[in-house]
Parts: sequence; structure tokens; C-alpha cells
Amino acid sequence: MGNKLDSHTIMYGVFGDPIRHSKSPIMLNRAFEETGINAAYAAFHILPGQLKDAVAGIRALQFRGVNVTIPHKVEVMDYMDEIDESARVIGAVNTIVNDNGRLTGYNTDGIGYVRSLKEETGIDLKGKKVLMLGAGGAARGVGYALAKEGASHIYISNRTVEKADELAETLSGFTSTSGMGTDRVADVVDEVSLIVNITPAGMHPNVDTVPMDTSLIKDHLVVSDTVYNPLVTKFLREAKERGAVIHPGLGMFIYQGAYAFEYWTGVPAPIAAMRQVVEQSFTK
Repeated sequence: MGNKLDSHTIMYGVFGDPIRHSKSPIMLNRAFEETGINAAYAAFHILPGQLKDAVAGIRALQFRGVNVTIPHKVEVMDYMDEIDESARVIGAVNTIVNDNGRLTGYNTDGIGYVRSLKEETGIDLKGKKVLMLGAGGAARGVGYALAKEGASHIYISNRTVEKADELAETLSGFTSTSGMGTDRVADVVDEVSLIVNITPAGMHPNVDTVPMDTSLIKDHLVVSDTVYNPLVTKFLREAKERGAVIHPGLGMFIYQGAYAFEYWTGVPAPIAAMRQVVEQSFTK
């Protein structure tokens, strides 16, 4: 990326398994380059059973910060000195800040999602009903952030109804919620202003799958996807054909990285440059 390494370079990275597909190194190194910060960011393949040692390495090697991705976001909480409120509620950490050996865990997925949703669609979530498709790890962060933004009710649809109910229970302290099976989507779709896909449906290589019957989508809706490879999923293409405003998943990825960058450096993230380098990487 053209970052010059020397003995003053501050180190950052991302821990995951698998990790070689990650776009975080190109995005964050571009952010450091753009802002003139002497830092470098690399991907580290941390296998099951190695996470505790890897976190100890953050302290020992004086890394300033690390991102954490699948499958380590839950276990890593055991090794933090402090956990931010939102990460505690969500039950997952994706960003670690090292202040002189004291490690604080944050979760930037949900706030990154909402920041990109609002900037890219202009939606005001206050008093709006939302339908979330999926109840996995990322749904916790997105649901919590939507609730904090003032969504009046969140319907959570999932193939396993128990998981939808469980997440609805977790979020019920922050807004009105209900869990349901995927067969009930048609019953509530006309009440909502936003539909967000938080399942892997449509993700490369299974690009022909969709998370719900798109014939139910009306033109007053904002339809959002957290999948960002491909950049525009079949779900979003079909929603757009039906007149909906669409919100692709790349924004969530960029903004979760932008928040991490801002927590680490105290400097506003160079969003446009970060987006450009990630978009470019898809065309190579």
C-alpha cells in the first residue's frame, strides 16, 4: 500500500479463521496512508485454541488495536479487561483497543450498519417498524443499533423459531420485538418500513439465493442487505425492480472498520478512500 515501515510503526491487525479473504488489511492500510499515520495492519490466522495466546500477544507486542472476526467474536470477551455496553448486550466483540496494556472490547457492527443505512438511504428510524431476516451473531448487533435509533418494533424472522424468539427476548429491553418463523413474513411485511437481510443468502458463491419471497416487496420500502460480496445481491436487484430503495452491504463493512479506526486513532476515518480501495479490489 506504500506505507513505510520503520521502528516507530504502530501495529494493528485482524484475528479470524479463515482470514485470507479479508478486505480489512487493504481498507485499513489505505486509511492509515490517507491520514498520514505511521501504522500497519495485517491479517492473522488464529486457529481454535490459539485465541487466548493471540490476545496476550496484543499486550506483549503492544499492538494498539485489533479487529476480531468469525469464529472468535464471542470467546474473545473472556480475555478483555473491559467490555463496552453495546458489546456486552450484543454478546460479541469485533474491535479491541489497547490502552497501555488494558484491553477494551467494542462492537462496531451495529453502529457501522446504522451509520451507513442512514447516510446511504436517508431513512429516519424513529417510530418505524423493521423486519430482520436472520437471528445469527450479526443480527444481535444490527438489532440493538436499530432499537437504539428508535425503531418502534422489530420483527425477527428465522428458520429456527427458537433463535428468533431468543433474540427478540434479548432486544426487548430496548424496544418492542417479536420472533417468528420464515413462514410468517407475509403477515407483517406491509407494516414495516425497512427489511434487512442478515442471513448469508445471496453471498458468493451462492449468488442465486434470496432470503424471502421478493414478490412481497412494495415500493415504499427500504430494503437492506448485510452481504457485500457480490456488491449488489439478487435480493437487492429484485427489490429495486419492485421500486424499493436499496442499501447494499458494503457500507456496513466500511463503517464498522471506520469506527474501529476512530476508536484507535481519534482521527475521523477517510471513508471515501476506504470505500474506493475495497470497491477496486472486487474488480481485480
